[in-house]
Amino acid sequence: MIRKTFIKENKELWRDGRVRIAFAIVVLLLGVAIWISARQYQNINEQYQIAENTERAIWDNQGEKSPHSAAHYGTYAFKPKYPLSLVDQGVDKYVGTSIFLEAHKRNEAQFSAAADQTGLARFGDLTPDFILLFIIPLLIILLGYNSFTKEREMGTLTLLKSQGISPWKWALGKWAALFFPIFIVSLLLFLITGMVLSNLKDFGVFSWQSLFSLFLVYIGYYIIFINIVLFISLKAKKSGIALVLSLSIWILACLAAPKAASNIAEAKHPYPTRQEFAANVLKDKKNGLDGHNPWSKESKMLEQEVLAEHGVDSIHKLPFNFDAYRMQKGEEHEAEIYFKHYNYLKEQYSKQTNLYQSLAVVSPYLPTRFLSMAIAKTDYTAHWDFSDTAEDYRIATQKFLNDNFAQNSSYGEWSYQADADLWSKLPKFSYEPPELSAILSTNVSSLWILGAWITISFSLFLITSKTI
Repeated sequence: MIRKTFIKENKELWRDGRVRIAFAIVVLLLGVAIWISARQYQNINEQYQIAENTERAIWDNQGEKSPHSAAHYGTYAFKPKYPLSLVDQGVDKYVGTSIFLEAHKRNEAQFSAAADQTGLARFGDLTPDFILLFIIPLLIILLGYNSFTKEREMGTLTLLKSQGISPWKWALGKWAALFFPIFIVSLLLFLITGMVLSNLKDFGVFSWQSLFSLFLVYIGYYIIFINIVLFISLKAKKSGIALVLSLSIWILACLAAPKAASNIAEAKHPYPTRQEFAANVLKDKKNGLDGHNPWSKESKMLEQEVLAEHGVDSIHKLPFNFDAYRMQKGEEHEAEIYFKHYNYLKEQYSKQTNLYQSLAVVSPYLPTRFLSMAIAKTDYTAHWDFSDTAEDYRIATQKFLNDNFAQNSSYGEWSYQADADLWSKLPKFSYEPPELSAILSTNVSSLWILGAWITISFSLFLITSKTI
């Protein structure tokens, strides 16, 4: 019964010209989106490679120079773009691509793609994730809204009942017939994406395992929509009503719920404004050690501690340059201040995320979106991880420079210049993103919620099918 229904429903679907046109449009859009994203991915990573090599060459070729001057001259940490961002760009467009690393200050990522776009960007971009998250659920509605209502309207349901059909087997046949074309389209998309990425110059680490995990997430998302659409078709008396209800669910799940959840999370756990953040950092800096101010109370306390530790009565007798030592201690103090305030930002983000995830019970779109961005390494968590790694490198760079200044000069010797080969001894900045296992463990709540949606919606569909 299941196989016969599956064959019959597939024949009907492909005989319908509207269905063929819809499939052709979706496949065309997917092809164009993949092509655009692949070109963009390749161009951005080529620019990344050029910028990284150029900036490192500038740093290595500073010549003889004061380490303190080099610290203020600074360098850049560039954020790599990962292969699966081709599928889901996440927040990459808005968070910036590089961080300027300099003395005394932690900077945020700059040069976001959104800032460089024209006003036409407000109409949105054609990306694979847009089609996967919004268009394919619409295709499911188009294909399945009248799966059961048409049987009532044409009178075939009464005929089937008189033949003693098994309602749940009949329903499963229709479910399989709707799932099959969606599965094939999704599978082709991810296979083509995998082949494109595996043949591009490998700027990032491409993983078939991550791509397959992303595929399973979207298949789970589509199963939920199939279950909901067919459940509505089972309960509705007319095809028109089923279509309106299905579209209403799509609007609520994909458009209204994410916006509402975002607004609620932001209102509940707001970020400080940029001005408030800067004022709070400046306030803490004024109350602590300033590496450039040798006359402050904190500097004098540090001086007495160091003199007592080394058993001398003058900073001139110290075996290192106390100016550089004080500057390093100032850097460490300022790093603690930035850690404190950025940690508060991350705590607010974490609270927003937890609230956002708790609201995922009202829409399957939310856990799917979280998982998609996380696996593609394009969510805020990945960005925070990159920013923290860049900050660790900035702190290590300042210590490298201040230590050289302290060990190779005397107190008051501000004319000291390091050899030209010093700069190349600083290790290059490198960033390794979290592994897939770590990403999935961090997003385990989204996995549970998505699994609950699949289980409950499928159970509801099967139970309802037995009452036909």
